[in-house]
Amino acid sequence: MLAPTDPPNEIEQAELHRAQQGDRNAFSRVYQRHHRRTYALCLRLLGHPAKAEDAVQEVYIRVWQKLPQFRFESSFTTWLHRLTVNLVLNEQQKQPWWQKVLPLDGVEEPAQADPSLEGLDRLLPRLPTRARQVFVLYAIEGYQHNEIATLLKIRTGTSKAQYHRARELLKEMLS
Repeated sequence: MLAPTDPPNEIEQAELHRAQQGDRNAFSRVYQRHHRRTYALCLRLLGHPAKAEDAVQEVYIRVWQKLPQFRFESSFTTWLHRLTVNLVLNEQQKQPWWQKVLPLDGVEEPAQADPSLEGLDRLLPRLPTRARQVFVLYAIEGYQHNEIATLLKIRTGTSKAQYHRARELLKEMLS
């Protein structure tokens, strides 16, 4: 999950309350505090920098719209994480099957991993979409296979198989 840099303090809580009431400057500070982690999660799930940037914009539009509904019953980062995962996965599921298989420009996406990424993150974009999603959600974000199955609308066994596939592909890439 999106790891908070620090537990929410009184200043962040006050900023969130002001942002809930429409204070754009407070919202801007909330965005500045969290957008890098949101981008990292989107990039891991989508495997393409431009798509991740677009997703981050959509996430924060949705955060602005839904922030008045946030009730502080969980941490803001937990709420933001769930909103991000749901938005990215829902948008991907809305795509026609041919856009998932073949990008409209006809080029495998991405041709190369983003050079700003490090370690494992550099290899993730090279995984097939479903294997990448399952791997990110299970190995990095800490979801269980039954939760992943629900999010992705697949069977638990399919989640496990995709995770195994992703691990094998990553091993091949590393050797």
